[in-house]
Amino acid sequence: MRLFIIAFQFLTIVPLPVSVRCEEKDLGRSMALFPLVGLALGALLAGVDFLLTPLLPRSVADLVLVAILSVVTGALHLDGLSDVCDGLAARGSRERFLEIMKDSRVGAVGAVGLVLGLMLKYQALLALPAEYKREALLFFPMAARFAQVQMTVGSQRARKDGLGHAFVGGAGTLQLVLAGICTVAVAGALLQLSGLITLLLLFLLTLGIKGWAHRKLGGVTGDVIGCASELNEIFCLIFLLALLGKLG
Repeated sequence: MRLFIIAFQFLTIVPLPVSVRCEEKDLGRSMALFPLVGLALGALLAGVDFLLTPLLPRSVADLVLVAILSVVTGALHLDGLSDVCDGLAARGSRERFLEIMKDSRVGAVGAVGLVLGLMLKYQALLALPAEYKREALLFFPMAARFAQVQMTVGSQRARKDGLGHAFVGGAGTLQLVLAGICTVAVAGALLQLSGLITLLLLFLLTLGIKGWAHRKLGGVTGDVIGCASELNEIFCLIFLLALLGKLG
């Protein structure tokens, strides 16, 4: 329970009535429970969707869902998406890329990346067949949090400070296996074969991002992990749309 609270407090801005101690490697160890936090976020979205469906047009309700997810997570991973986009636009050395990602200001390309990312997420969610929507809402935040674990475990640190450094130091194979078992089980239970195929495609996508980060930056940073998480949310919905749209 202590590690779940640590994971929940890191991944969301939702205040909890309890506080727990957090030792040096607890952030990394808590990654085994990241998918469960993602599932909790999905349950929040599914609950809000249940309440909004009788009251609002789907186009408005789905935009509210995207907004809620961004707010509840403190836009933490959206910041990573924009920073990586700005770094890519600079087309400089490794040091230049890292310097740009550390800058708190959002550049033009970062802003475009944010807008496109949110639009893709919204449009893919809106286009999902209604009969699979709640299952997708439960699943896609969970899949993205598993991607964070995949990005972290076995990675090198691209810099000597920051959140990425803290997680890489404490997360290992055990965290990846536990997180993976949980995510695969939920994918199969919620969406059967479509969920498992989507998870496999996301695993390959994340593997590609991880390889690129090591070639370009010599490892991962918190921004790169956050960017991978956002891309997993987007592509999870797109893959599900492609697979479930044929069934709907």
